[in-house]
Amino acid sequence: MKISCDLQKNVAAIKKILDTDDVKYKEIKAGSNKGCLIFASDIADKEALGSLILRPLSALKGKTDEKTLYKILLSPETDFAVNIEDAAKQIADGHSALFIDGIEKAFVFGLKKYDKRAIAEPPTSTVIKGPREGFVESLAVNVSLMRRKLASPDLCFKYLTVGKFSATQVAVCYIKTVADTKLVETLTEKIRSINIDAILDSSYISKFLGEHKTSLFKQIGNTEKPDILAAKILEGRVAIIVDGSPIALTVPYLLVEDLQSPSDYYNSSYSATLARLIRVFAIFLSLYLPAFYVSAQLFHLQFIPLSFLLTIVNSIKGIPLSPSFEMFFTLLIFEILNEASVRMPRYVGMVVSIVGGLVLGETAVNAGIISAPALMIIALSGICLYTVPELEQTFSLIRLLLLVIGGSFGAFGLIVASAILLTYLVSFENYSTPLLAPFSPLVIKDLKDGVYKGFMIEQSIRPLSLKNANKRRLDK
Repeated sequence: MKISCDLQKNVAAIKKILDTDDVKYKEIKAGSNKGCLIFASDIADKEALGSLILRPLSALKGKTDEKTLYKILLSPETDFAVNIEDAAKQIADGHSALFIDGIEKAFVFGLKKYDKRAIAEPPTSTVIKGPREGFVESLAVNVSLMRRKLASPDLCFKYLTVGKFSATQVAVCYIKTVADTKLVETLTEKIRSINIDAILDSSYISKFLGEHKTSLFKQIGNTEKPDILAAKILEGRVAIIVDGSPIALTVPYLLVEDLQSPSDYYNSSYSATLARLIRVFAIFLSLYLPAFYVSAQLFHLQFIPLSFLLTIVNSIKGIPLSPSFEMFFTLLIFEILNEASVRMPRYVGMVVSIVGGLVLGETAVNAGIISAPALMIIALSGICLYTVPELEQTFSLIRLLLLVIGGSFGAFGLIVASAILLTYLVSFENYSTPLLAPFSPLVIKDLKDGVYKGFMIEQSIRPLSLKNANKRRLDK
């Protein structure tokens, strides 16, 4: 429905669409013309509306027209709406709309003000050295953080609106002289085609961007830190920032990204390389240790050193469960404790973790329900799993699957399962980028920032594993 010259008719149409008490209607005088300022009271910046809109309008004399109003209204963000539905949508989004009798347009002002969380260090990416600021739930604040990191005219943002009811703003962020243009267009079209009731977090968007909808493995990268996001888009990736979410997404994603830590780039290359080697070793330990322990007990006793075998035999005397069920039971206890500590209030969760881990575990061993070696192996596996927290959910399921295979088929089953898993990962691609790059396919120049952390002077070329328009980033 087009906006008419009749003020009362326009206001009645808006009231019919926005039948809610938090939308306010302020009748005003603009010279000899009547007008009405419509805004959502809890989102609009009332002080700015008073000083930038109402005060100039009160100084008008005589009959006013569109050009005169546009000159005297001081809002830095002024737009027009020619349809009632568009004006109502803008008001619902927090903008303010001004209707003037005799003018077939509505002035729309981007004067929003609402509470937002202060910038702080994100809980998922703490660092000893390096920047400590993290993204918040405001898109405007997050965009400003990126502008501070990359004060370049090549840094671009494409804004899209997604969600039939939420009308969530989504920003596609990239460097136009570095990012692959085709990738930017593909992502933009995919996001634009999302037809869902609401987008409440960036994780909603990630579900639509992955090319393998049922895959167990991550396909979209994520971060809460502006410095990490800046580094990723400098390599040629494209970022997606969602209003209402402190987590930014990055495409394409490589598995090696989660083996890297923010502090790696602020410490020496030697310590960073050692830390990455420890993470890789810890991941293999967490995945295979429970499965190998069970398979060795059931099928391959010769794999266990004699002294340790005697310790195991003494510890499992009187245990009513088989090695497989004992390990499952112990793993189940730890998963329940983990879930309880996450869901419960912070201080109560700490008590649950301490009481559950120490008291319950020790009591179960003394009661003869589980053995001390099984408890130690599950505890060690759980600790190793959290050296790479971004992959914890995926690797927890793989650990459980390997435990079932190891308890059923022994070492032969583990070898076959590992071969199948590796074959799947080697062939896995997302947006024409191999998940295991730069290891498979082998990209020798990219190994300088794989498990080995090379020196800054060695990394003069952007990652060849990613599609980017400009390969050189350092002129020696």
